[in-house]
Formats: sequence, structure tokens, C-alpha cells
Amino acid sequence: MTYFVTGATGFIGQNLVSTLLAKRKGKIYVLVREGSQGKLDAMKERWGKDAERVIAITGDLSQPALGVSTADVAMLHGKIKHMFHLAAVYDLKATAQEQQVANIDGTRHAVQFAEAIAAGVFHHTSSIAAAGLYDGVFSEDMFDEATKLDHPYFKTKHDSEGIVRRECKRPWRVYRPGIVVGHSKTGEIDKIDGPYYFFKLIQKMRKLLPPWMPAIGLDGGRINIVPVDYVVAAMDHLAHLNGQNGKCFHLTDPNPKRVGEVLAIFAEAAHAPKMTVRVNPSIFGFIPSMVRQALTSLTPVRRIRDAVMKDLGLPTDMFRFVNYPTRFDCRETQKALAGSGIAVPELGDYAWRLWDYWERHLDPDLFIDRSLTGVARGKNILITGGSSGIGQATAMKLAAAGAHVIIVARDMEKLEATKKEIESMGGKCFVYSCDLSNLESIDGLAKKVLDDHGHVDVLINNAGRSIRRAIENSYDRFHDFERTMQLNYFGCLRLTLALLPSMSARKQGHVINISSIGVLTNSPRFSAYVASKAALDAFTRCAASEYSDRGIYFTTVNMPLVRTPMIAPTEIYKNMPFIISPDEAADMLAQAVIYKPVRVASGLGIFGQIVHAVAPRVAQIIMNTAYRMFPDSSAAQTKHGEKVEAQPLTADQMAFIQIMKGIHL
Repeated sequence: MTYFVTGATGFIGQNLVSTLLAKRKGKIYVLVREGSQGKLDAMKERWGKDAERVIAITGDLSQPALGVSTADVAMLHGKIKHMFHLAAVYDLKATAQEQQVANIDGTRHAVQFAEAIAAGVFHHTSSIAAAGLYDGVFSEDMFDEATKLDHPYFKTKHDSEGIVRRECKRPWRVYRPGIVVGHSKTGEIDKIDGPYYFFKLIQKMRKLLPPWMPAIGLDGGRINIVPVDYVVAAMDHLAHLNGQNGKCFHLTDPNPKRVGEVLAIFAEAAHAPKMTVRVNPSIFGFIPSMVRQALTSLTPVRRIRDAVMKDLGLPTDMFRFVNYPTRFDCRETQKALAGSGIAVPELGDYAWRLWDYWERHLDPDLFIDRSLTGVARGKNILITGGSSGIGQATAMKLAAAGAHVIIVARDMEKLEATKKEIESMGGKCFVYSCDLSNLESIDGLAKKVLDDHGHVDVLINNAGRSIRRAIENSYDRFHDFERTMQLNYFGCLRLTLALLPSMSARKQGHVINISSIGVLTNSPRFSAYVASKAALDAFTRCAASEYSDRGIYFTTVNMPLVRTPMIAPTEIYKNMPFIISPDEAADMLAQAVIYKPVRVASGLGIFGQIVHAVAPRVAQIIMNTAYRMFPDSSAAQTKHGEKVEAQPLTADQMAFIQIMKGIHL
């Protein structure tokens, strides 16, 4: 028996050819576009020794009679017992033009070709989409009853089936698969479609919440999911039955599940929170369609929707189909398959295979270079305070990743030493001496950097000053607040404002501001420091809102306590084992460069912020306990030249330090 298959290198097609090779004898001719032989060759390697029975016929779906040469048509005439037409677009994201060419024009050309070669039976792979959004039960003998075909995918699938019914002069059979997912035994699939669009959302939930936490999901209508191995096994069996010409077969699940059930099954397969509470989207049906359309046409609503859908990898019109209204009667197909052993497997039995294959092979994040080298290589990254501590460690890490680091500090000798160390590793480093508390000097620095390098891709405002002194010891030290604000806020602000026009003109840039965990926990004794960082945080939030459509990102890093020269004057910090190192701080900044998050903060910092928001009095008591438990530094307590000796930490102090790891005490 001889076969001809279009779309043989597609997902369903390659599985059908594999099934035909395993179960049937004879040659299998497959349509291949000129220049696409390589894909077929790769398939043949997988099919093994039987692949020698697969013969390529050059042609083009968009051409009349598939563009097959006259010689090949003559060679195939009268030889093809079964012609399977699978070549089509099965994708909600495809454009209307793409679907018109592949689904409608392609089917017409395939029908012409079947007539030209006098094919025995023309087998057309349609889709349940041919029913449109029919409200009710759609049986296998229904076609013209289809409704709501305004979506191009539904319309082209319906119209292409209509071509077979009206124009095909050869005996024909039509197959309408449900939503085809991966192989139930291997999980293999070649693209993201159908329920796979929700996998990224499930993955994000898994990262945010523990698996035992109940989650809220959608309920919605029933969606019909079938694995590819069931589809091809059923097609092969039905194609070889006698007396079935002119019939349509629903290759669907006779017991389809609701959207919420499907998502819950995949959430369990992914070890994500189970969507035990489900909201039926139909409850919003009371809102008039005119009102819904008016809301979604508003620019802010549309932008938020598009951003969320893009982040989750969902087609913008996906939620139109959440309340899917159509049920598919497949009783005639079930009768034809009786005794064959071919049945739709239970989704819960193989969902884990689909999830595992997606996460290992198709997760979009796998194809994005998330390495520091991939993001930073060749970028101009300016780091203030780059000659020591966090800045120096960050500069070395970024330079090792291929960035062109531009480091700024006051001490040229330290800058040159850092540059020498970076260059000894093969990195590129440029140094500029500047007093960042002097606003005029900052203007000169920005001009010089832009003149020398053209632009700055990433600005890391790291240089800062910290003062640990109780307010009651600062009544006569207003200048402490002035000089802290001058460097930590006004200095950062001045440099940022000087570089933003260039970033805005290029429509790309990233500003990373080093803040403090103290802003989240409201650490006592750091009122001057925390206030200056809080001002920088507020500016960052405002700027992020203004530049979100300019390709410029702003990140705040609420850094925990880091062992740097800045904390050296505080004696008790020498005995704290839980202060992070500059290298660990540099790792936090590297993640900020890679992912461009709005905020980077430790879990304890976020917890402190939540406590202050939910129970501010409790938070004050906790921090006041720390304030009374830990004295000012010896420098802060010095009066009239008298030095106060530091005392060893008590057991209570050590216990408190362990609980409040990384917080300024």
C-alpha cells in the first residue's frame, strides 16, 4: 500500500509517518519544500532503517496542485492509495494571512493534487475549531451549523474543511482532533500551544508559593485535550476501515475536563500550589459587552493587559476561549474504534510527562541567555565607589563577564590598583577620579564619560556614606544629615540626571541604585543614612514609572549589612558572623544586571517591611529592643576627646544578631 503525506515534518505528521512505518507496508511519499530536505533527513534518523521507505517529493503548499512537477505527478498517478493532508497552521498566534495561505489555499491545492494523481482516499485533518464557538453539542455529522467564526483560526479551519466537502472529487474522510498535546508516553511535543500557554503561569506560582498553599484558579468551560499518540493511532485505524468514506470523525475526549480541572492537574504535575478555589469567569457576564470593550480599549488597561500576557507568554485573545461553549459528540468514532484498544488516556496519568518535557525542552526561559556574560558582555557599566568594597567586587565580576567597567571614586591610586587587577584578568576597565559629593564635579564626570565612551548602558550608584549614631547623640550634628544626604541622594541623583538624556535618546538603559535593608526595617541609629536612601528609593520608583515606555529600567537593591570599610568604625560589627561579604553583595548586583527587577531584597528585609505595614507598633518594639540592646559605636559616644572602650557581645546580643541577620543594628 502506498501513501502520500503533506505536513510530514509537522508534529502530528511526523508521528503519523512513524505509525505508518511501524504498522503498514509500502512506500510513503512526503511533500517537502525546496530547501527543507534537512528537516526531513533529521526525521529519518529518528525513524530508523524503515525510513528508506520515505520518499521526498518537492513541492509547495501555496502553489496550485502543490507545485509538484509534471514528472512526479505522472509517476504518482494511480499509485497512491491514501493521501493524508496534515499541512496546516495550528496556532492561535498566527496571522490571518498565514492561516489563509496554509489552511484554505493549501487545502484547495492539496485537493487539486489528489485529483491529479487519482488518489484512492483523501484524508483531511481538520480541527474542532471548524465548529467555531458553537453553543451546545456538535456532532460528527454537523458542519454548516458552526457559529461565531470571526476568529481567523476558526474561520480558516471551517472553510478548509468546506473545500474538501464541496470540491474534492476523490473519496474523502475528515478528522477533527481536539487540542493536541504531547505524546502520552514520552511527553514530546514540538511547540507551545493550547494548555501549554498556562505552564509559565503555573511555574511562576511554584516559585512564589509553597506547594501546600491553596491557590485561586479559573473554572471556565470544558476543553477537549488529546495526546498526539491517540490522534495518529485513531487516524491510522479509521483510514484503513472499509465503508467510511464521506464521514467525519471527532478525535476527542468523550469526557472532557473544565479549564480549572486541567490547570489543577498540571499544577499538581508541576508541584505547584493546587488551584483548589476556582472562579468561574462567567460571573462577569453581567457586565455589558460594550462596557468590557470600552474598558479594554483604555490605553492603561490595554498596556497592562498586554504586558501581563507577554510576560506569561499568552496570546492576547486567549481568555476569549476560557468559557469554551462547545461539547463534541464522538460516539460514532468510538464505535469505529471499538475493539482496537485505541482510547483517550486519562490526562492525570500522563500530565507529569507533558510538564517534564516542556520544562526540560520548551520553557521559553531556556532559550534566553540569562548568564552574566550573555547580558553584560560589551556593555559600558559605570560603577561609583568602584575602588573598594561592594563596588570593587562588582567591577571585577562584571569585567570578568566581558563588560567594559567604568569605575569612579576619589582616590586615583586605589582606582589604578583596581584597574590593574581587572586588566591582569583580561578585563577592560576605565577609571575616573571624582568627588561625588561635589555636584559640579559630577557634571564634569558625566560629560567626560559620555565623550570617551559614547553612552552608559548600566549605571550602578554604589558610592555612599553611612553614619551610625542615635538621634539623641545628634542634636548638635545637623551636618551629619547634610553630608549623608549630599552623597547618598543628591550625588546619585545628579549623576543619574546627567546620564538619563543619553539613555532616553537610545531608548535603553538601566539604573541600579544601592539602597539599604534599613529602609525596609527602619533601623534605629541610622536615621541620617536611612533617610538619604529612602529619598533615593522614592526617586527611583517615580523615575521607573516615567521611563517604563522608554526601555529604561530602574532597580533598587536593599542591601543587607556588608563587611566593607564603611562599617569598620562600628566595633560590634567585627564580632558579627552574619554580615555578608562584598562578593556576596556583588552577586546580588549581578542578578540585578541580568534580570532587571524592580527590587532586590533579602527575605528578612521584605518581612520587616510587611511587619511595619501590618503591625507597625510591633515593629517599633522589635527595633527599639535592638536599639537599647546595642550601644552607639565608640566614635559616636566620644565626647570631649574621651574614647569609650567597646564591650564584648553578650549572649542576648548574639542571639538577637542571629535572628536579625544582615540588619543594621
